[in-house]
Amino acid sequence: MAYLFTPLTLRGLTLKNRIVISPMCQYSAADGFTNDWHLVHLGSRAVGGAALILLEATAVVPEGRITPDDLGIWKDEHLPGLRRIVDFLKSENCVAGIQLAHAGRKASHSSPWKGGAVVPESEGGWQTVAPSPSPFSPDEPAPRELTLTDIQGVVEAFRVGTRRALSVGFEVIELHAAHGYLLHQFLSPLSNQRTDEYGGSFENRIRLLLEVVAATRAELPDHLPLLVRISATDWTEGGWTAADSVRLAAILQDHGVDLLDCSTGGNVPRADIPVGPGYQVQFAEQIKRETGLATGAVGMITEARQAEDIIARGQADLVLLARESLRDAYFPLHAAHELGTDVEWPEQYERAKPRRR
Repeated sequence: MAYLFTPLTLRGLTLKNRIVISPMCQYSAADGFTNDWHLVHLGSRAVGGAALILLEATAVVPEGRITPDDLGIWKDEHLPGLRRIVDFLKSENCVAGIQLAHAGRKASHSSPWKGGAVVPESEGGWQTVAPSPSPFSPDEPAPRELTLTDIQGVVEAFRVGTRRALSVGFEVIELHAAHGYLLHQFLSPLSNQRTDEYGGSFENRIRLLLEVVAATRAELPDHLPLLVRISATDWTEGGWTAADSVRLAAILQDHGVDLLDCSTGGNVPRADIPVGPGYQVQFAEQIKRETGLATGAVGMITEARQAEDIIARGQADLVLLARESLRDAYFPLHAAHELGTDVEWPEQYERAKPRRR
């Protein structure tokens, strides 16, 4: 049995293997609603053998969308479409998870293939919000600084989003505190220049994330795990650092977080990032080693042996695939064969299963 195909238990939930499909925005929704694209896209990866699929960044409020084409969970009308996806994933022995998100100052942009530029309010965009009134890049309009009342509204939106997600059967909640979106904006001194209790010191800058974690954890049954995705470094002088991430991880562990999904970057437009195969694994390894908190590794993990080695060496507890899963929806099935491990295939595909010689 390859290490990659050993089960992992988080609280009362057991994943059949260590392969997770990362949240990947599809920019294919209208008013936050799922459609057949989302069902087929996610369903095919469940058929492909992943243990856990995390739905793309799903906005807890309309103004929290990255683009007008993002998924949402800010109203009950979104729930039937989400339930349809959850039911199919579960039918394929795949755990359904969802990433709850608020884009903050990086909201109200057009989808990548539509140019990715800011969408003005006159064309269906909206006023963005952030911890401080500084834009992501100098050529973008300034966001509105959140008031203390606004901040409590954000916490409540994540709480209600969690409740809605649980109502349709999601068993894993991941909070998006990475890639320069709102929760990350509060963490990093590059984007948080507040002088109240939500800015300045490390303890103040992590305050909003801890409040969102507490609100989410209060909604979750004890047997279901809570994940948080962070950018472990801003890759920029004066920004969030790996040491900050280790410090945060220990605190999150004490607040009921079960696994840290370790990405990097995204909070400034031009950071010097040494991109290469497995370039972010070091952060998952460091956090796991120094705190004991379970971690997930992500970033240019493209080969079965590479993924196997990450788990076998104890660098992380899970590997999260994004672009590679777009290239190969059946990566887990193919990886099992390559690593000499026998796993179940869908009955409908059994005739195509490679046989060990």
